[in-house]
This record gives sequence, structure tokens and C-alpha cells, in this order.
Amino acid sequence: MKHKEHRLGVSEVNLVHRHLRLVMPIDSTKLNEAIAEIDQLYGLDEVIFNEKSTKLDFSYDASRLCIDCVEEILTKHGIQPKDDWWTHFKEEYYRFVDQNVKENVRHEPWSCHRTPPHTRK
Repeated sequence: MKHKEHRLGVSEVNLVHRHLRLVMPIDSTKLNEAIAEIDQLYGLDEVIFNEKSTKLDFSYDASRLCIDCVEEILTKHGIQPKDDWWTHFKEEYYRFVDQNVKENVRHEPWSCHRTPPHTRK
């Protein structure tokens, strides 16, 4: 089994991989600045831009970050994700999964085989 070391703040249990297609043309200096800023986010594992497919591939710990954090940085630098139905569908799915991971991290497991805390003596 392959074991990869992750960056600080990234738990492999909550690691998600995301792919965003971007609107072309993109100014390369703005893109490099945006990627550098995204790369500094706490909880981000990696970020790569594939020029051939105009796709931004990144992985992050969904308990610490969300897709909106990355899109906010892209928008700040004047870079937009593609505006088609498939991209919108994937973004909504990514938001749903990110929210679900955050809720699961905060959830305290419950078992019907335990004695309730108020009846213990």
C-alpha cells in the first residue's frame, strides 16, 4: 500500500480531490499569483493547473477548507470557472460533500448500547 505524506493540516480521512475547468484565455501572471495564494491555504494538499485541459486540479482537507475558498481567490485574481451546466452541477456537488464532511467531523457518535450519561451513578 502506498503511503503519501500530506502537508500540515491535511487529514487523509477528510481529503477530497477537486477539478475545476477555467474560462480561457487566462493571463499567466494572474494565474500564477492565484495558484501561489491557493497553495498557501491551511489544509490544502496540492494544486496543479493543467494547461492542455484548462483544468485546475487540487486536493484539500474538507474539514478545514471548501470549494468556495478556492473560488473566492480565483475571482479575486479575475479568473472564472467555466459557466456551463456541468461545472455548476459539480460545484454544487462539491459544496454538498464539503458540508457533509464538516458536519461529520463535528458529530459525536451515538450508540444505543451505552448507558445515558444522566443515569450513571
